[in-house]
Amino acid sequence: MRDNAQIRNLLSATQIFTGLEPETVASVARAMTPVSFAAGRTIFTRGDTGGDLYLVRSGRIKVSVLTAEGRELAFAHIEPGSLVGEIAMLDGGERTADATALTAVEALVLNARDAQALLEKHADFAQRIITFLCKRLRETDLQYEGVALHRIETRLARYFVALCRQVAPEQDEGELTVDLGMSQGELALLLGASRPKVNAALSELQSQGVIKRSGNRVTCTVEDLFEIAELY
Repeated sequence: MRDNAQIRNLLSATQIFTGLEPETVASVARAMTPVSFAAGRTIFTRGDTGGDLYLVRSGRIKVSVLTAEGRELAFAHIEPGSLVGEIAMLDGGERTADATALTAVEALVLNARDAQALLEKHADFAQRIITFLCKRLRETDLQYEGVALHRIETRLARYFVALCRQVAPEQDEGELTVDLGMSQGELALLLGASRPKVNAALSELQSQGVIKRSGNRVTCTVEDLFEIAELY
């Protein structure tokens, strides 16, 4: 595959790959191929074989599973600059969840064979993938903890804190505006709550002046969110 300067620049500017050796970035760029998915398109399904890794350039991907009763449980929404498909890529096993394009998605795909070759050749790339996977596991643990132990307002505040950290990782006070980018029904799936409870929690945070909503744009008072999220 040919090297692509645009892909190299994108990788270098993406938090996951920032700081990698230039040779590593060039090798990853040569192996990646641009792909696109229309809104609603299934990218892969739980139980599928194949370990392609996707880096989202634009749009949003939902990661979810269906219960035996047919209820959908959403684990995460994959934002631009993040990866999806890393588990099957690393262990060669089946997909552990469904991945669906919530919006039109532009991504870069790295097939499993090339990914394994890069992991073996470039120690910095392998370390970065391991660090990313550990971060995602920690986030999943916090999500399960939130559903099990915390009231809906706390879970919602933690979700908005996560969005704020994507926009400005070091900011812990003042206001930040984030894009919710999903319906209240989708948000309810992520938080493990009903849509009416999420709507009530949003209204409660707004009445306290913690957030201000304008469509899908939400302006957050960061320090108040941290307090409600019980992260101080």
